[in-house]
Amino acid sequence: MISGPLLGQMRLAALVLPLLASTYVSAQNVAVRPAHASWRVASEDELMQALPVRAPVQKERIETEMRTASGILDDAGHLIAGVVLITAGYSADGKYSHYFVVGSPIRFGSTTLTVGKYVIGWKRAPEGLEVHFFDAATGADRGAAIGRQMPMGTRVEPFRLVPPGEHAILQIGRFGVPYTLP
Repeated sequence: MISGPLLGQMRLAALVLPLLASTYVSAQNVAVRPAHASWRVASEDELMQALPVRAPVQKERIETEMRTASGILDDAGHLIAGVVLITAGYSADGKYSHYFVVGSPIRFGSTTLTVGKYVIGWKRAPEGLEVHFFDAATGADRGAAIGRQMPMGTRVEPFRLVPPGEHAILQIGRFGVPYTLP
């Protein structure tokens, strides 16, 4: 049987160790939180600050249609947003349709986009909408994903990024491309 000062030290350790462990775990989890819990729809002002009026696409600066801008923002200020490009008269006409700013990694199917600036292009496919992602500065292909037709009654949007706590989709027209935040 344990008694005396050793018993007192064991009781103190039994009280203090869980407290220390929880403090350590809390400190370690500051940056690790469920992605869907902290993302929200970005405001018009936040989108205006982050998205250019003329998007730098390869060697051109293509006008954007700011009323179509949509994006999501987390508590740490990471923004993922996009806007329709007005491509008539530019060499990008037909290849790119949207400018996309990624402030936190995002995955569409097997395509993961890291922090950076991209352009999106799409074409119809038998499975739905084939959405391609390209590096905005170089035009390098970064991958593709398939968008499926949205359910009847869903409003058609030129570009809409839905926060992950809701449906986690990138909507282009009548099609939705699911995404995850790795």
